[in-house]
Amino acid sequence: MGLFDGRVVIVTGGGIGIGAAHSRGFAAEGAQVVVADLDETAANAMAREIGGLAVKVDISHEESTKAMAKAAFDRYGRIDVLINNAGVFSALLPAKPWTEISVEEWDWVMSVNIRGTMLAARAVFPYMKAQGKGRIINTSSNTALSGVPFLLHYVSSKGAVISMTRALARELGDSGITVNAITPGLVSTDGVKTGYGQDKITDRIAARSIKREQMPVDLVGPAMFLASDASAFITGQVINVDGGQIMY
Repeated sequence: MGLFDGRVVIVTGGGIGIGAAHSRGFAAEGAQVVVADLDETAANAMAREIGGLAVKVDISHEESTKAMAKAAFDRYGRIDVLINNAGVFSALLPAKPWTEISVEEWDWVMSVNIRGTMLAARAVFPYMKAQGKGRIINTSSNTALSGVPFLLHYVSSKGAVISMTRALARELGDSGITVNAITPGLVSTDGVKTGYGQDKITDRIAARSIKREQMPVDLVGPAMFLASDASAFITGQVINVDGGQIMY
């Protein structure tokens, strides 16, 4: 018996990096996993690996998120958990003073990290409300807790995810839906290794109480807790998972 037998979990950005770890982890615990990703090739490969459903989605577009939720419901007949993982991550963004961030770049980050998080949640809401139960888990960042410089658009977007989590938790509680957030530290994904390099990862290890790299699988346990019945009375909360870099 798996912890999530009979439950349906949507993982946005579920084809690579942290999202892939979530897809594998929930599938291993018996969930029917919907691997929703902008990268259709990655989504299909992951779905084949875990026996899930691949859906191409651009979370910044409303109709795309609605199609994602409908595809999940049409296949499995319910939606129990949304792991709101997809986003523009910091390694994709060149560090620069806030005065040099173009309006176009600012809007791109906000359209994915804030609007996309909201749209994915809004897409699954009718299905969760109809069944009287659901779990929404948003991915923020510990940069929103510490105020990292030269990434103002990214840090601002991840701070907004925390505020959104709290406000949504207030609105959705009567529907039996909990909304919580996780703030990862710098996770050693392929994208981070390419974008930042080992020196940045080594520096971050030195700042932690637990002196090792943070791996994608380190986020899976906290997400499973928030998705499980064990956390049924927890909502509007933020769990910081960064090896003790920030004591929040």
